[in-house]
Amino acid sequence: MPSRRLQETSLRYFLEVARTGSLTEAAARLNVSISAVSRQVAALETLMGVPLFERRPRGMVPSAAGELLAAHALRGALEAERVLSDIQALQGPLSGRVRIACSSGFANEFLPRTIAAFREQYPGVRFRLDATGPTQVSDAVLLGEADIGLTYSRAAVRGIRVEHRQPASVFVVMRPDHVLAASRSVTLAQMQPFPVALSSPENTVRQLFDVACSNRGLVFEPVLVSNRFEAIAHFVLQGGGLGITGEITVRDRVQRGELVAAEIREPGMRGRSVELQTLADRTLPEVVRTFLDYLREQLPAPGAPSKRTRGTSDVRASRPLTSPRTAA
Repeated sequence: MPSRRLQETSLRYFLEVARTGSLTEAAARLNVSISAVSRQVAALETLMGVPLFERRPRGMVPSAAGELLAAHALRGALEAERVLSDIQALQGPLSGRVRIACSSGFANEFLPRTIAAFREQYPGVRFRLDATGPTQVSDAVLLGEADIGLTYSRAAVRGIRVEHRQPASVFVVMRPDHVLAASRSVTLAQMQPFPVALSSPENTVRQLFDVACSNRGLVFEPVLVSNRFEAIAHFVLQGGGLGITGEITVRDRVQRGELVAAEIREPGMRGRSVELQTLADRTLPEVVRTFLDYLREQLPAPGAPSKRTRGTSDVRASRPLTSPRTAA
């Protein structure tokens, strides 16, 4: 029995309009007619005796009453999903679906590898992985569109429960033959003579980098700006210059010896954290909780990523390997 059967039609339709801000988009996602959605919303407004939405030229925004009802409807929808998932779990090996929203860097290698390793033990579990901006990750969790959020955060978000938090330094990455490759850490002044590729201004790494440059009175003219780390990584691999990133984003490439990473040694460069987020006050389905616990173990301990050595254990190890110079 699909979880939507456990919810009132009017509340399901209302919640989809609240999520999307549009009758048209809600109807498309529900696979019903626009008129059907409109009738259900109108019926709820008649029942409540108050408008649930403010109709605007560019969409529909929940009123104060609509926000209260949306919170109730979301809790009901998520609880229905949990009950159905846990009932299915009683019938055999762990199964079900886990929805993850993450900052784009986590989707390059870390999460796909972690999901594949998890499914070796639990092949009945299915995943949906959406990569987006840090703010949109928290929004997806708040709207019930993601069970788990993995993102970089610089401030608390109301309604979000932080399941795990760890510091996240900013690193400069380069080819192993670069003149700075032997350094454990570098300053902005050491980086300035070289071409630099930066992420887009909305990225938290870029924001911390820009603030540090401003504090030092240094100006960098990036030769490449991209919202995709893979583009920056290939640019660095081709000898184009230096790149800026977080530890988890570059971890696999460093361990394979493709790139070298050094922490940027400047005040404020640790002004963000890696966060595992879930919706506050939500009881998670067993399948989500099991994967969440596993994912927490796979997050590397804070520190500089280092190249893997021969004889090292499998790549799924839960902590990054450190060389003698990074262990101090």
